[in-house]
Amino acid sequence: MAEQLISLNDFWKLRKQIPLIDARSEGEFAQSQIPGSFNLPILTNEERVKVGTLYKEKGALEATLKGFELVGPRFHQIQKEALDRFPGRKAIVYCWRGGMRSQILSWLLLMVGFEIFRLKGGYKTYRTYTFEKVRETYPLLVLGGKTGTGKTVLLKKLKESGEQVIDLEGLAHHKGSSFGSIGQLPQPSVEQFENLLAEELRITDSSIPIWVENESRKIGRVIIPDRFYEQMINSPLLEIHKTENERIEHIAEEYGQLPESELIAAVKRLQKRLGD
Repeated sequence: MAEQLISLNDFWKLRKQIPLIDARSEGEFAQSQIPGSFNLPILTNEERVKVGTLYKEKGALEATLKGFELVGPRFHQIQKEALDRFPGRKAIVYCWRGGMRSQILSWLLLMVGFEIFRLKGGYKTYRTYTFEKVRETYPLLVLGGKTGTGKTVLLKKLKESGEQVIDLEGLAHHKGSSFGSIGQLPQPSVEQFENLLAEELRITDSSIPIWVENESRKIGRVIIPDRFYEQMINSPLLEIHKTENERIEHIAEEYGQLPESELIAAVKRLQKRLGD
């Protein structure tokens, strides 16, 4: 059975039905990836450096031979792991440019009965799309208000009622305050945040409003894309007002169950801005 080379348009149609395997190194994968991918490296971080150095010093042939020398002893392990994880024997594979690493992975999996779809242009094609997608023009409505006014709760209600909503803090795994990282998953890289945002924007209707919460340019360590942030600043802002007691009650309810030691550490971080 031969592999099928697919375009990005084909990929969107197949991705929900077929597992997605990233053939890049674990370091490249950790930095950013197509959401939902499983990492099955053809070259590890260290091996990739060795092959890359050899390519620069002695050319493509020497680098290719070295790559096969390094990965060859692991061929059976790669096949076994793929068989264990994907018993349906069907997968979409990609590497950085859709070149040798994904071709090798495709060949290995075809040998053990997989049906393989290889993404033409690899991750670079996907990343070009997401970079451009988050910099297009969108009809935003921005929900603002001080901490404790329940903006996130209101956005959830809006979504439940059928409105288009993008939860920027949810994508960033951070609630945007000194306390924002407590109880959250590790934050994605800036590049991966853009991928996640583009995935959300891809399924929205740009002819009707999209609700977002009012944020500063940075959400924790994540940075909102420049063009998207400019649109947020220039879009209609709906400010929520609540009494101080209502805000205190909401904050206590939201943060009161979090670990005490982490809350104390978060308060101490405010010292830099507020003093003793």
